[in-house]
Amino acid sequence: MQISLVIPAFNEEDGILETIAEAKAVLARLEGVSEWEIVIVNDGSTDRTAETLVGQERVRVITHPHNAGYGRSLKSGITAARYDTIVITDADLTYPIESLPDLLEMYGKGFDMVVAARTGEEYRGSLIKAPLRSVLKWLVEFTSGREIPDINSGLRIFNKAACMSYFSHLCDTFSFTTSMTLSYMMTGRFVGYFRIPYRERKGKTKVKLFRDALRTLQYIIQASVYYNPLKIFTLLAGLALCGSVFGFMLSILFKVLIGYILGVSGIILAFMTFSAGLISVLLKQIMDK
Repeated sequence: MQISLVIPAFNEEDGILETIAEAKAVLARLEGVSEWEIVIVNDGSTDRTAETLVGQERVRVITHPHNAGYGRSLKSGITAARYDTIVITDADLTYPIESLPDLLEMYGKGFDMVVAARTGEEYRGSLIKAPLRSVLKWLVEFTSGREIPDINSGLRIFNKAACMSYFSHLCDTFSFTTSMTLSYMMTGRFVGYFRIPYRERKGKTKVKLFRDALRTLQYIIQASVYYNPLKIFTLLAGLALCGSVFGFMLSILFKVLIGYILGVSGIILAFMTFSAGLISVLLKQIMDK
């Protein structure tokens, strides 16, 4: 096996050298791996990340002239990788790279992608972050029809050519891994999960909670509409029916005309939404031929 380890880095001067040192130590002692490389994508860093990377042995550095996003950095690194087996991780020491042998062993069993499922206090996060993650997790699982322990883990293994075939449907920002997970699962690929302890971040996080959550929601909906449109239209039709029931309850309990109007409108909207879903499925089947 030959491995390319791709690491995106944007203002990661605090943790990048230790990340590289840990990665080299693990890669050097992997059994069955004949060749390996580390590809760092410096995504327009404005701190000392670039200077820190100068002269690092067995490390190739790709530099973006300005910050283009997490997903765009991974696309650049994956495209430039020399080897077919790709491993991605972060430069902030949150992922235990020493788990790589276990992930590779699982990958060798025939999975198209193996993902490190994060556990521990650092992963659970704040009282705001945890509920948002739960909502997104439920929506992704509803869309894919599968249980997903971790929708956007940044430590995973996959084949270069297979991943690149999805590039046009994978976003350039924080939601790259979420859209990748959905793309693999909704096209019938085998995705396995291996639980790992998630560690405290070194350096300042680049995640903007509500902005990135909204972007993730956007890509989940886009993936659903592209791969399985009936799922999202069924969900919307269900919400319209819930509104219809609420309207009829208002009409019955309080004898208000607006409740009856809401009830009838909800039924009509649910029917139209579900019909639009059926039409979308038909159009997708025609376009896939």
